[in-house]
Amino acid sequence: MFNLFSPIVFTVPLACVLSFNVDQKNGLSFSGPLEDLFGYTVQQFENSEGKWVLIGSPLSGQPAKRTGDVYKCPVGNRDNTCIKLELPSKKTLCVSVCLCLSNHSQPLSLSLFACMCVLFPQACGPQYGYMCGEQQFISGVCANVSSSFQVLNSFSRYQECGKEMDVVIVLDGSNSIYPWSGIQEFLHNFTGRLEIGPKLTQVGIVSYGQNVTHNVNLSQFDNTPALQEFVKDLPQHTGTKTMTFLGIDTARKEAFRPERGARSGVKKVMVIVTDGESHDYYNLKKVIDACDDDNIERFGIAVGTRYFVQKFIKEIQNISSDPVQDHFFNVADELALLSIVETLGSRILALEGKHVNICVPAPKASQESVLLGAVGAYEWNGTVVMYTPGGDVVPGKDDFYDPKKEAQNERLSASTRKGELYITGAPRYNHTGRVVVYRLDENNNIVISQILKGEQIGSYFGSVLQTVDVDNDSYTDLLLVGAPMYMGSEKDEQGRVYVYKLSKVQKTRSPCGARFGTAIAAVTDLNLDGYHDVAIGAPFENDHRGAVYIYHGDKNPSLCFFLTLFSLCLLISSKLCLILLYPRPG
Repeated sequence: MFNLFSPIVFTVPLACVLSFNVDQKNGLSFSGPLEDLFGYTVQQFENSEGKWVLIGSPLSGQPAKRTGDVYKCPVGNRDNTCIKLELPSKKTLCVSVCLCLSNHSQPLSLSLFACMCVLFPQACGPQYGYMCGEQQFISGVCANVSSSFQVLNSFSRYQECGKEMDVVIVLDGSNSIYPWSGIQEFLHNFTGRLEIGPKLTQVGIVSYGQNVTHNVNLSQFDNTPALQEFVKDLPQHTGTKTMTFLGIDTARKEAFRPERGARSGVKKVMVIVTDGESHDYYNLKKVIDACDDDNIERFGIAVGTRYFVQKFIKEIQNISSDPVQDHFFNVADELALLSIVETLGSRILALEGKHVNICVPAPKASQESVLLGAVGAYEWNGTVVMYTPGGDVVPGKDDFYDPKKEAQNERLSASTRKGELYITGAPRYNHTGRVVVYRLDENNNIVISQILKGEQIGSYFGSVLQTVDVDNDSYTDLLLVGAPMYMGSEKDEQGRVYVYKLSKVQKTRSPCGARFGTAIAAVTDLNLDGYHDVAIGAPFENDHRGAVYIYHGDKNPSLCFFLTLFSLCLLISSKLCLILLYPRPG
């Protein structure tokens, strides 16, 4: 496979070069509520009214509501007073938005309350949530904001609350189940997480041993408290044999029939609870195939036993629907069933819901696409959602990598002479992190072009991404990948930034404990040489006062990198310059 990016490292000493075109003495200072995390994120902006610094305050509105908000702070005026935009109070036809802004390269994972501006005029609040009965779903929301800071409309991909669903619980009631009170308590707590009603969820209960009994019909209870009261005294079926597949097949054939309250066209769910290997395991394939044909989604719960553990576990896994890791549970004993109630309820509630848009913004004349990172999607495997004028692109669960790996995070796009590429970071992948470079084919399917892998466990490689068009020809020249937790030789979080070209990568270095690369931004031409520059943050440097490194573009194209610190200079490359800027003490 053709490698877009491959590594090389080199270092050479050089004399000192001092900074210029960056005023370190006459900086502006803006203040706001400390308790609201004022200043957590910052972005520059200019409109017809003037130049502004937009400052995020993600905890604004507490303690009642942490909606977050944005302050606009004037640049160039003697008055440095910041004005709160009150964005959450400006309702649209879709939703009331909770927003705060940051630079688009800010990783969402840095804070539960982190909000970001993806690409102005969009602003997003990733902690926007709503209730589905007892469950809270966090979907996030984004809004189109005008140049005069008015919310035009908002949009979100959210999961509708599950509505009508028929759930049949198949209980092993044989003599080996002990204590039965653990089963009764499990039923009480589990059914309490469901909204039961004729137009909502219906619950039936079937128990078995050597034979099968219908304890509760689907239409028997029309509210949750009544069913909870009934199951508190549900008797044990008893029996010397465990005829699990007789119980499942009877539930399939009889419990889901209209005369027992089953509804046509409603999602069918079966929850099987058993503590031992069945005596009729030879019927497994026939019974489970019949359940698949009837579109019954199955959750298998194996209650641990001393006998034939591995064979028993395998049997219940085969009963469970695919993907097995989402439908199979194993607990130590009957009393431990309570530990899975919340997870089981959440997964069942999520079955019927579908993803829809709260409100889709009007297509933009520029035909630009917006990429949104969704770190919590697919049970924290993460994904990247693309909004385009022609429709949304939502990758499947396994399009980027193995579903057992961890959170997709940062995302951006790059324009190259080979076409449009998209880049996403997964800083927790395999503990070392990785970056996926991909494109979309004519059917909007993910085609992975290259994978860049992190070097060190816990370095958070890929948490910050930034593309740079150095020579201003509209094509991406460099990809910068931050690994802010990279551990240096002093066993401290030094941080590292990897600079990728089409044929090589350069590794930048910084003092120990700086967390260099926590933020990376492409900035304007600071030294007026006609080439774009880059700024990299090291928030823990200089006794936690922080530092900003400036890298100058070069005609190569590359980055010029000089380190200036109290007359100490270090050249990383003959085409790579950096100037270190410290904030004023105090």
